[in-house]
Amino acid sequence: MAMTVRTSLCDLLGIEYPVVLAGMMAVAGPTLAAAVSNAGGLGVIGATSLEPETIRRWIRKTRSLTDKPFGVDIVYPGLDPRTPPSVTTADLRKQLPPEHVAMVEGLRKELDVPEVEDMEAWLPIPAVFERQLQAVIDEQAPVLALGLGAPAGMLDEPRRRGMKVIGLAGNVRQARYQVASGADVVVAQGYESGGHTSRVGTMALVPQVVDALEPVPVLTAGGIGDGRGLVAALALGAVGAWMGTAFMFAEEAFADFLELGQKEQGLVPLDEPAVAGWLEAAVAAGDDDTQVSGLISGKTARLARGPLLKMWNDSGRSTLPFPMQNVLVINLLEGLRRAGRQDLLPSSMGQIAGMFKSQRSAKTIVEDVVQGAEKILGS
Repeated sequence: MAMTVRTSLCDLLGIEYPVVLAGMMAVAGPTLAAAVSNAGGLGVIGATSLEPETIRRWIRKTRSLTDKPFGVDIVYPGLDPRTPPSVTTADLRKQLPPEHVAMVEGLRKELDVPEVEDMEAWLPIPAVFERQLQAVIDEQAPVLALGLGAPAGMLDEPRRRGMKVIGLAGNVRQARYQVASGADVVVAQGYESGGHTSRVGTMALVPQVVDALEPVPVLTAGGIGDGRGLVAALALGAVGAWMGTAFMFAEEAFADFLELGQKEQGLVPLDEPAVAGWLEAAVAAGDDDTQVSGLISGKTARLARGPLLKMWNDSGRSTLPFPMQNVLVINLLEGLRRAGRQDLLPSSMGQIAGMFKSQRSAKTIVEDVVQGAEKILGS
């Protein structure tokens, strides 16, 4: 493959092509991350809610599958730093507004979903994040990806050890904060993205972030699924693409998460039927079949439209702040999974989901993106 699509990002991270796998929870484990890195991009493990020991194990597994650079994606907590490390889901459940609890119980009965009472939500406690970060540092992952930045000084050690830091941002203010926190590269994540997303469209966001941060390199995220998208990202001033939805269709996606139990995932457990339902929803999606909602976590995230999302919207209830919303709905979501109601489980995906109709290897996805970009740039 010709090496015409090469940017400063490639030299900075030691990769062949400016294609980076988004660190998606439930999707991007060691198998997928290593496959992307072996194909010349940068694979990133989605580790946001993983136990520190699982992160250690997965970094070692990734290293056994590739000798190329790779990254690990974690998120700085949304809870007050004064929150005691011993806080539990049960503690927070007691603080839920009764009217919200009653509404969710009404949905459960209407949907005829089995009652579940014991699910533990992922709680973004600062002390837990610090152990996650230390696991990444101790295992010397080449790249650390961070959502929400980090307090001053927290990234000094990884930078001293030569790790590169990628920070995610949904607006110029967040992008500047990421650089102040110590990011070497910033991802400008536009409204089109799947999962937690911005309120600003990619075309409007990226040039403003590029101009505000110059000379800090910027990656584009949101709406990039092929070579055309990569070329557009470069035209906007970015040095590469941070791609999520396209890699949901990789044959290596989801695999490692299917081996984890609920405690290790920190989320509603992933199983084969849930993955099949997720991909079916993505294959069936058109350009207008997703919606931004706080249903799952309280933070805005792009999900496939579906009956549960409509029922929530029709209820008129506001979503609770992160992570209280997840505490509110996690038992309902687990009940849906146990009942085999994949048609009701909310699925994260970007607006480009409709571009993909079948699974391919991660290597093929990377090659198609790069070759598509080369064809345009060479014409």
